[in-house]
Amino acid sequence: MKKYLKNFYKYRFLLYEIVRKNIKLQYRDSVLGIFWTFLQPLLTTIVLVVVFGHIFGRNNAEIVNYPIYLLCGRLIYEFFTQSTKRAMRSIRLSASVIKKVYVPKYIYPLANVVANYITFVISLSVLACFIIYFFFFSGNPPHLTGWFFLFPVPILILLLLALGIGMILATLEVFFKDIEYLYEVFCLLLFYMTPIFYQIKQLKITSPIVNRILMANPLYSITEMFRCCVLYGRALNPHHLLYALGFALVVNVIGVWVFYKNQDKFILHI
Repeated sequence: MKKYLKNFYKYRFLLYEIVRKNIKLQYRDSVLGIFWTFLQPLLTTIVLVVVFGHIFGRNNAEIVNYPIYLLCGRLIYEFFTQSTKRAMRSIRLSASVIKKVYVPKYIYPLANVVANYITFVISLSVLACFIIYFFFFSGNPPHLTGWFFLFPVPILILLLLALGIGMILATLEVFFKDIEYLYEVFCLLLFYMTPIFYQIKQLKITSPIVNRILMANPLYSITEMFRCCVLYGRALNPHHLLYALGFALVVNVIGVWVFYKNQDKFILHI
């Protein structure tokens, strides 16, 4: 462990440069540039509120404020899917560098997840604007309490989860390129399995098995914890906290182990 930490410290500046490059390239040909980090979630949320607001946002007693409810879920889902997709492709896209010079290969999926995390944190400014607007100018304001300041907890767990899944996907994609297409389908399924624009209670699911499958989704626990902080003003649910954190840690251990065991074979397949 000491050896790996020393190696990571040695290449910290490379990690910084790759993260900076990824952020710049993401909006290189865009007129508005990084402003899209703010504008995209804003426009997407407006569209989703218009489409689903009258169906799933009617029960204000349960949801409190539907636009903020929806934005919380959308931001978390978007970060998770985008960061893991970019981490998945990171080894193949860096093949030309990997073949020429030695660089710790884990730097590439790590840098892609961190770059997406930075843009995700910037996009939280949209959520801050929503909270301020609805708190002062709305009849159904969010319930802001001291628990609000625990909002970094779920998003840090989200980062751990994305890192672990990203390492696993980056390894699989080197040997099995079709994983990209399968993961696209999985992300679509995940969108509907995560309560982004609905509440699980509203679905009125009678089958306990289906209900448990939906709740086994770690994004469900992370999203609910985040909403508890910024929307409901409640303490974090300890069951959600322990489950999400445990799941993220286990996935990280598996991801690091799978990546470490196979990284020497990457050069033969990229």
